[in-house]
Amino acid sequence: MNRSKVIALMVVLVSVCAFAQTENVTAKPLTDSDIQLLRQDAQAAKDAIIKDSMKFNDTEAAAFWPLYKQYAGEQQAIGKKRLQLMTDYAQSLDNLTDAKAKSLTAQYFAIEGETLALRKTYFPRFTNAIGARRAAQFYQIDNRLALIINLQLTSMVPLIP
Repeated sequence: MNRSKVIALMVVLVSVCAFAQTENVTAKPLTDSDIQLLRQDAQAAKDAIIKDSMKFNDTEAAAFWPLYKQYAGEQQAIGKKRLQLMTDYAQSLDNLTDAKAKSLTAQYFAIEGETLALRKTYFPRFTNAIGARRAAQFYQIDNRLALIINLQLTSMVPLIP
């Protein structure tokens, strides 16, 4: 994996994560179009890492990339829910009740469940496209990228006081 691409991805993700900070930010808030551009940059970096890591032949690439585009779109939909959850949490942090904490935690579990369900749904499709071994290799890379993203996101979310 190209180290500079990993660093570039992390820089983009840190920028996206900055949006989830508290309302006390003095800089101009990010607009929806700003967030969309950051997501596109992050997706391009992920695509480049996958391409460099997987080293697809022409047949594999033709089978993989259209399927991956669908998968990534569904990942992004789940990512929007995760970002909304983080925003709700940040807005509730100063007066977080037990009921709100329970609700936010239930939403978190649901989002994690959707993520796992998406991976399970697409694994047979990737297996049909590029074989089980290569699909498993892709899932290792996908999981590592998700861990990097989640680490960045969670490191910017304060613990409940």
